[in-house]
Amino acid sequence: MPLPALIEALLKPAAYPHPATAVRLIETHISWVLLAGEFAYKIKKPIDLGFLDFSTLERRRFCCEEEIRLNRRLAPDIYLNTVAIRGTADQPRLQGDGEVIEWAVRMRAFPADSTLDAATAITPAMIDAIADRVARFHIAIPAAPADSEFGSPAAVMLPVRENFAQLLESFRDDDSILAQIKHLAAWSEAEGKRLESHFTVRKHDGFVRDCHGDLHLGNIAWVDDAPLIFDCIEFNPNLRHVDIVSEVAFLFMDLVSRGYTPLAWRFLNRWLEHTGDYPGLAALRFYLVYRAVVRAKVSAIRAHQGDKSLVDDSLRHLDLAEELALRDRPTLILMHGYSGSGKTWLSQQILEALGAVRLRSDVERKRLFGLDASASSASVPGGIYTPEASVRTFTRLSELAGTLLDMGYAVIVDATFLSQATRHDFFSLAERHDCPVRLVCMTIEPDVLRARVRQRMASADDASEADLNVLEAQLNNADPLDAAEQKMTLVFGSSDAVDPATLLSLLRY
Repeated sequence: MPLPALIEALLKPAAYPHPATAVRLIETHISWVLLAGEFAYKIKKPIDLGFLDFSTLERRRFCCEEEIRLNRRLAPDIYLNTVAIRGTADQPRLQGDGEVIEWAVRMRAFPADSTLDAATAITPAMIDAIADRVARFHIAIPAAPADSEFGSPAAVMLPVRENFAQLLESFRDDDSILAQIKHLAAWSEAEGKRLESHFTVRKHDGFVRDCHGDLHLGNIAWVDDAPLIFDCIEFNPNLRHVDIVSEVAFLFMDLVSRGYTPLAWRFLNRWLEHTGDYPGLAALRFYLVYRAVVRAKVSAIRAHQGDKSLVDDSLRHLDLAEELALRDRPTLILMHGYSGSGKTWLSQQILEALGAVRLRSDVERKRLFGLDASASSASVPGGIYTPEASVRTFTRLSELAGTLLDMGYAVIVDATFLSQATRHDFFSLAERHDCPVRLVCMTIEPDVLRARVRQRMASADDASEADLNVLEAQLNNADPLDAAEQKMTLVFGSSDAVDPATLLSLLRY
């Protein structure tokens, strides 16, 4: 479709009151972004799509101001101010007097190709940094007002139904696609009904918060070796005041859709270690499907606006939504080994290869004492590695593992499991949930373990604070695996290569 006269005029460097040797246009389904020199100007399309209304000049001004206010939470150095465009569509001015013909958000420009949807590779270190940033944001932002409708079952289902209504209209002439859309709509309705009490509890407990609302790879840039998260939803408070798990689901889904499934699980688990929000995963599949359908709808809208190549992208996300709705058989994996043996490193490989939720004893032990994973426990009277503290920790791990197995997840419990009684407690847990259980054992020479523990204590950059005294107690008191346990155990040594495909074949039943 041809560009409006105003946008054509703003593609000329002379339209700007600052140097701009060339102007680049980026168009989305709801806006035009003009990259001009050191700045970027975002202009909202004069449209009403139901879920957003930019149809009047005053609405566009209000939404520009909201965009500045809200995005400064995550990108304070990027979002500068709201700019009035004056003059005429053919000869616009970004300064001076006269009648305002349009409003724009002025931002400090960053390289357009630095957004992660355009990245040739996304690394584990980048994912860790993003998870850390998102978790800190989610912990800090306010909960939705208790007397608001945000997060209620009706509020959750409203955009779900709107998405399907718009998709049905977009593909009204294709019976096979309509059947797929109706199947996903029926699944979402059934899941939404099943989760009604969950939605209500989440709202009551403060997990519906004033989020970003549009957290996908296209809205995350990698700038100065750090994540820059921008372009949150300003136009519809109901789409922004969501369960924090719904927000996480968007980025998880986007990573999966781009072939980064192991990194999606890495992101989720890193975020969970910060937040401890394991109960929220009860609705993760529901939100994953919802977010995939959102992308299908957005691509369909852009296709209707003229970019027919995006029809295939819309259909691809509908297929992805069907895949994400599937529920795997739950599996319980117990790491086994002494402190310093590499259990956490190996469990990271497993969770990414298998697609699992990991529970780290070191992290949950500290959480029981009100400590962040990276915090020192030196101030805790009596310490956190007493027998009583260990009993509390394994009780908590069992409770969480049982909850996650009920939800249908593969669960990794990253703990020593040196006590046969504790191992058998978790074997019984697996039996109650009718799921397979495996032990994964790391065998390392004692002198190597001692050297690793010394190094870890010196660096002080790990959740574990098990020192040499703890290690010696483990070496002296560990219960050996009996014959039955050995049959369900996978053994790895320090020099063993860990291939994801091999791990999958060994761990799947």
